[in-house]
Amino acid sequence: MTEPWKRPRALLVLEDGTVFKGHAFAGHGEALGEVVFNTAMTGYQEVLTDPSYKGQIVAMTYPLAGTYGVNDEDMESERIQVEAFVIKEYQDFASNWRSRKTLARFLEESGKIGIEGIDTRRLTRRLRLAGAMRGIISTETANVEELLDRVQAFPGLSGVDMVRRVTCPAPYRWENGPQPDADWNPRHPGLRVAALDCGIKYNILRNLERSGCQVKVYPAWTPADQILASDPDGVFLSNGPGDPAAVHYAVDTVRNLLGTKPVFGICLGHQLMGLALGGRTFKLKFGHRGANQPVKDLTTGRVEVTSQNHGFCVDLESMKGMPVRLTHINLNDNTLEGMEHLEIPAFSVQYHPEASPGPHDAVYLFERFVQLMEKHR
Repeated sequence: MTEPWKRPRALLVLEDGTVFKGHAFAGHGEALGEVVFNTAMTGYQEVLTDPSYKGQIVAMTYPLAGTYGVNDEDMESERIQVEAFVIKEYQDFASNWRSRKTLARFLEESGKIGIEGIDTRRLTRRLRLAGAMRGIISTETANVEELLDRVQAFPGLSGVDMVRRVTCPAPYRWENGPQPDADWNPRHPGLRVAALDCGIKYNILRNLERSGCQVKVYPAWTPADQILASDPDGVFLSNGPGDPAAVHYAVDTVRNLLGTKPVFGICLGHQLMGLALGGRTFKLKFGHRGANQPVKDLTTGRVEVTSQNHGFCVDLESMKGMPVRLTHINLNDNTLEGMEHLEIPAFSVQYHPEASPGPHDAVYLFERFVQLMEKHR
């Protein structure tokens, strides 16, 4: 294993001019993106492959990464989605029976930069105080002014459609993994779920399958009439990256789907439902990213520990006067975490009940979706 001080030097420069010095343990070159932090103690592989992180440079607050390597089972998409990865200390010796490769090799194979030696505590504090910022990582130059010019010319994520960069190119069926055949399986006895892919995580599809459903996945730009032509029992609206207000075509699709079939949305899907109903979304200061976010179920009074990854949120005030009941609230900042329509079969949550990584407190929501589909079948 190469000692950290023998690895290539790397700089992380934020848009406000803050500079962090470290070393590259994987990859080389430059990477631009919105710099965010994740507070999960494990699950770096799931974080790296989550399409919701497209366009972002992710820093982990837990100081050590690489200890259990990378395996074939914990992928959340077919490839790494983050623009670059920032940690305090890299561990090259992977000690886990499921490990197939090191974290460094995983990043190298995808052409992604991984840097260590960064003061991630200082970085996290900076992002909490000032908010998520654009940033650049470089192993090629130590010229801070040059890097600052490039990062300040980067447009960021607000108003940018990132969904088109991660959605599937054509419909496919999920059955123990993605299948090239996009038709429903006539021998499958389960309910049919049409999933709108805005950057869907594999573990959502696994949970729908575990609930007894068969799933057909559609590109995010698919119109409602094409989805309904396949006669699904319900529609799922997936998670995904970036600004929901920029994904106007998906908002139109959701608007035309509501009231036709039971609908369940997660994360970006929740935001798209809010916009389709006439609400507004806004950008959070530094977002919610981690596996320990407390959410209160307003129906039961129960507090759930949840996994979250979002930088935008549905504006609570914009939902007033609508036939919508608020079902969940974030206990850290009182932002909207869940809602259900009072007149049509539709509900959504801002957090991730599929976890991966994270707790399983909210996995019951998949069964709730099944029950809703059975009721309206």
